[in-house]
Amino acid sequence: MKSMTGFGRGSVSEESFSVNVELKTVNNRFLDVNLRLSGELQPLEGTIKHLIGERLSRGRVEVNLQYDWTDEITYELNRPMINGFLKAMKQMQEEFSLAGEPDLNVIARLPNVVVPKKDDLKPEFIAGIVTAINAALDDLEKMREKEGDLLKTELGSLINDIEKRLPVIESESSGVADEYRQRLTKRIGEMLAKSESQIELDQGRLAQEIAYLSDRSDISEEITRLRTHIDHFRGIMNDHKEVGKRLDFLTQELNREANTITSKTNNMTVKENALQIKSDIEKIREQVQNIE
Repeated sequence: MKSMTGFGRGSVSEESFSVNVELKTVNNRFLDVNLRLSGELQPLEGTIKHLIGERLSRGRVEVNLQYDWTDEITYELNRPMINGFLKAMKQMQEEFSLAGEPDLNVIARLPNVVVPKKDDLKPEFIAGIVTAINAALDDLEKMREKEGDLLKTELGSLINDIEKRLPVIESESSGVADEYRQRLTKRIGEMLAKSESQIELDQGRLAQEIAYLSDRSDISEEITRLRTHIDHFRGIMNDHKEVGKRLDFLTQELNREANTITSKTNNMTVKENALQIKSDIEKIREQVQNIE
């Protein structure tokens, strides 16, 4: 299990170039790679995103890639710009009868009049970038795994707390039928005492009502499903792929069962424990959002 939050750095230094890559990841439902490259590196965008996509499945990834050339840089003239400038100067000279010649210093200060010569990216440079990215991913993965271990410990503690409350809920819920019988008998007795007419209590009908109410308030299935979800949750925490999405779904199922238990019974002990379970589930939900 790995966290989606982390930072990794990788670098490569050769005779003719150096490359430094930094990766920062934060939570996101899907994999979102934020990559800004200079013009000459644009052809590598697909390769870089593919490398990241092979290692990461979720999270927003900020990629910072810096590189330097140690070889001598060859420049080339922006001839169309220079020709256009000289023609404009000559036209200005003729139209306004001006003397003088174009100054080299003025031409050299024109924007983009001299630009680095564009060559195809050398294979060794591309290999250097790939190596630096993989090194940054290795570093990132170590941090995400460390964070994942901390999350796993915290989630395991919360799941254990939920599981410890189930026997109490189960024990209290076993006396629901008797509670309903006592309450109904007392209520009917109070009503009959206020009435002047003599009415015989139909014990068979009373038993049917108690059975009906007991069935509606039975939470044994919910308790069973909670135990099943807890076992499943622990199993998923030991996996390495697509853990976050599955735990998020299970958290919703845990919450659904806890809500049903709360709504089905008036027993205060059961309600208090179910509400505490819901509180622990909410803490689990917050932590699960950090898991890849």
